[in-house]
Amino acid sequence: MNPSRPLLAATALLATTLLAACGSSADGGATAAGKGDKAEAVLRLPDPGNNGFLALGKKDGSLDRALAAVHAKVAWTGSAGPFAPAAQALSADQLDVAQGSITSAVAALAQKPGFKLFAQTAPDGVGEGILVKNGSPIKTVQDLVGHKVAVSQGGTSEYLLLKALEKNGIPADKVERVYLRADQTAGVFNSGQVDAWATWNTFSTPSIANSGAHFLVNGKEVGSDNYAVWAVRNGFADKHPEVVKAFYTYLRENGLKEKADPAAYLNVFTDSGPTAVTPAEKDVAVEVTRQGAAADAIGEADVARFGTVAAFFAEQKVTKQPVDVKPYLIDLGALGGGTK
Repeated sequence: MNPSRPLLAATALLATTLLAACGSSADGGATAAGKGDKAEAVLRLPDPGNNGFLALGKKDGSLDRALAAVHAKVAWTGSAGPFAPAAQALSADQLDVAQGSITSAVAALAQKPGFKLFAQTAPDGVGEGILVKNGSPIKTVQDLVGHKVAVSQGGTSEYLLLKALEKNGIPADKVERVYLRADQTAGVFNSGQVDAWATWNTFSTPSIANSGAHFLVNGKEVGSDNYAVWAVRNGFADKHPEVVKAFYTYLRENGLKEKADPAAYLNVFTDSGPTAVTPAEKDVAVEVTRQGAAADAIGEADVARFGTVAAFFAEQKVTKQPVDVKPYLIDLGALGGGTK
């Protein structure tokens, strides 16, 4: 789902790939033989693909150097994708860290999770929202009544649609939700089988740049509290808090660098093929990143907004009852060394 919020992550689902790529062990596969007498921690991360500061960190070795300072190294596994399968992989000891949305995290936290949240990135006001095709007769949220909107169940996509409907006083059952996997929705949307698509920047950027789409409303306009969040497997956090802190510091510092010069973090490995950002997409991607935020520690105000999301999902019957997010948060300051 972008780190700090990668714009065009690879869209393959994590579940099968991660489970095949990572073995487990009694201590979660978290350590390996290192130099000298000290064991080296292994931090298992979804592969960052071709874009974003983690992709550059993989290419230039800067992430390896940052983690080496705390006797750790990265093992890249599978591809970054939806948070739901990543949450399952975290809980199954097949992955150590992953990024997703607070909306997806709330849904996952209702399922006896094996992870906690340690960092956040402020909601993406301009890169996510509800897409319609240029020339669509749907001009306002009210016009969605009686139409089909593609959403991914229980996360960012469904949240954005429900927020838009609530803000405009429209009962949720007046709009047909068509549940689709995000990476399989573009063709359905482009062919006109659905009338709109609620989605985030990984998919909105190519749709706007290449497929004649635009936002009916974006995240800011619907009042979104949809943070991006970073999750870490409980066993890893307990055993290697210094690695979690070092990784967070890397996220924070390099997210700020990407925000300052977004173009430098696109097409890190290749400028051709299916993972490459096209020239038209670059303009959209750069603007979204410039207006975005970098990863940061989770503060009291953020926790309150997480609670708002959890309460909203319960009200909308996405979850059976409100999820208390507070027990699943890590205080980075308690890990030592201070935070920003």
